Amino acid sequence: MNAPTTTGGPAWPDGPMLAFDVETTGTDPENARIVTAAVAAVDGDTPPETTTWLLDPGMEIPADATAIHHITTDQARADGRAPAEALPKIVTALAEPLAAGFPLVVFRAPYALTVLARECARHDVAFLDGDVAPVIDPAVLDKQVERYRRGRRTLPALCEHYRVRHDGPNDPVQDALAAARLTWRLPRAHPHLAAIALANLHTCQQAWAAEQAAGLKAHLRRTDPTATVTPHWPLIPAPAAEENP
Repeated sequence: MNAPTTTGGPAWPDGPMLAFDVETTGTDPENARIVTAAVAAVDGDTPPETTTWLLDPGMEIPADATAIHHITTDQARADGRAPAEALPKIVTALAEPLAAGFPLVVFRAPYALTVLARECARHDVAFLDGDVAPVIDPAVLDKQVERYRRGRRTLPALCEHYRVRHDGPNDPVQDALAAARLTWRLPRAHPHLAAIALANLHTCQQAWAAEQAAGLKAHLRRTDPTATVTPHWPLIPAPAAEENP
């Protein structure tokens, strides 16, 4: 990936991006374990560079999770790397491009980045330093620019809506590449997004995600008075440590 220019260079939709995706053991980011992870470096017409990791999560992979990503417990145990070995490499793969100013594309970032952060804490691996930025989350962008559109807003559904190629849902490489293509397409469908500077876009998404979470919580509470939706983006803060009595 070529280093981004600070002045006179292309707007962020035409620049390089690094996309990240994970497949896990479950849907709760506080407890899910990473089974597979992928990063994809995308830079214009240059063929993307991808890296993948298969991890042994140290637990049985639930059947419903295997049904989604097709990785079995036996396969993960036989071929997967120990999390303490793989996690530093994953963090480094994200940290170096972020430090160079590349945007990190993560579809539904609070889930994937929180899973990674909790796994790092679980295995005493240093997570990304400081604020994780700049991040681009096509799920947040789509909801902001077409907030009243009916229909599902999964990654495959958004790819279909925006006519973006997606070669295989729930494969971390293909999901990462599809998220990058979607991020490229969105500012072309909604040009005002391209006019927002990358650092400002990150801040905007924090506000948009909080507004979207509040709207979803209000909707869910029509039928479930206890429903909660995190307003945090792109990373859910770690739960506060319990104080000793």
